[in-house]
Amino acid sequence: MKRIALLALVLAIVAPAAAGAASAGCLEMRKQLVRGGGGASGLLVVDAETGRRVCGRAAGRGRSLASNMKLFTTATALARLGPRHRIETALLADRAPDRDGVLRGNLYLRGGGDPALGSPAFLGRFRGGVGTNLFALRAGLRRAGVSRVTGRLYADDTVFDRLRGVPDSGYATSPYIGPLSGLSFNSGYSTSHGGGFSSDPARLAVAKLSNALRKGGMSTRAGAALARTPAGAEPIATVRSPTIAQLADTTNVYSNNFYAEMLLKLVGARFGGAGSTRAGAGVAERFSRAHGSGVRALDGSGLTRGNRASPMQVVGLLRAMRAHRVADPFIQSLALTGRSGTVASRGRGSAAEGRCRVKTGTLTGVSALSGYCFNRSGRTMAFSILMNGVYSLSLAHREQDRIAAAIARH
Repeated sequence: MKRIALLALVLAIVAPAAAGAASAGCLEMRKQLVRGGGGASGLLVVDAETGRRVCGRAAGRGRSLASNMKLFTTATALARLGPRHRIETALLADRAPDRDGVLRGNLYLRGGGDPALGSPAFLGRFRGGVGTNLFALRAGLRRAGVSRVTGRLYADDTVFDRLRGVPDSGYATSPYIGPLSGLSFNSGYSTSHGGGFSSDPARLAVAKLSNALRKGGMSTRAGAALARTPAGAEPIATVRSPTIAQLADTTNVYSNNFYAEMLLKLVGARFGGAGSTRAGAGVAERFSRAHGSGVRALDGSGLTRGNRASPMQVVGLLRAMRAHRVADPFIQSLALTGRSGTVASRGRGSAAEGRCRVKTGTLTGVSALSGYCFNRSGRTMAFSILMNGVYSLSLAHREQDRIAAAIARH
């Protein structure tokens, strides 16, 4: 009994001191939050394993997400499509070639919603050579025994609707996102040098492929046209995208708006009844609710200011994804502080360098940083910083980096 009483006395002395130290650290984080983002900002830091709250401020209040919306988009795409899934772009024929290899009919280039479809020149210049080479279909035709085509080459982009943008741009092509299409090409740019956006990516894709076939001695009738692939048409050649895990990596590490919007439309086409931004947003909202989180989704990239969630909901998603079967590709898709992507130059020399995988977010007056920190103690912390009253982006980044460093030291 005496030992129990003594232990209780020791705990009574030590516990308040420990709690005081923790609250002092949290108080400093809150000050840094308001200093960087103003009063309209929220914060939550938890132990990702236990859910124990380490620090918070206005954690339950919804905020504009900016590119933190991509966390919800990529989580949904990875979980619903699978990290190893590849998107197919197919060349189909409405009749078989004859014995001489002449296809006396039409070809249909059917898009599958691949954001990485392009020319080798574009992919080499802007994507490090990683993507889907449209012109590889020419070799596929040869392997199928086709030497000549008498008919036309049609573009089929019907997997998606033909709205080119998101709510932020009134669904027209946005200056921040190339035109969205079920048969995209070179991220919507009109040239392999990235100069200007195409007015119709599907027509451009089929015109470029037609030109490549002509150079290879397989000419088709002139003119790029749109048509739905007829029932019964047989696939002759197919190219496949990088894996969804690779596409999610490009989306998050480099905050690629175009990839995010294409992935959102793709999950809409597969699981939401339509290849539209609205249908995809509905899939993302349902996925987040089913995993103890929540989001008001209007697009996939976060460009539309009405995308909203609270720090508590963002952290809820992060914790759920850490326990999900696609945890590794999701976490690895986030930029590593001080090392890669949008945070390659941030947090260097601090405790966060090389230890925090994060997603940034920026709009006018909005700055966000959410993700995981892997501490020297072996613990994983999940956090979300949503600043909605930013007047200085550099100050916001500085205070976010200080908070991240403190989380990494915790």
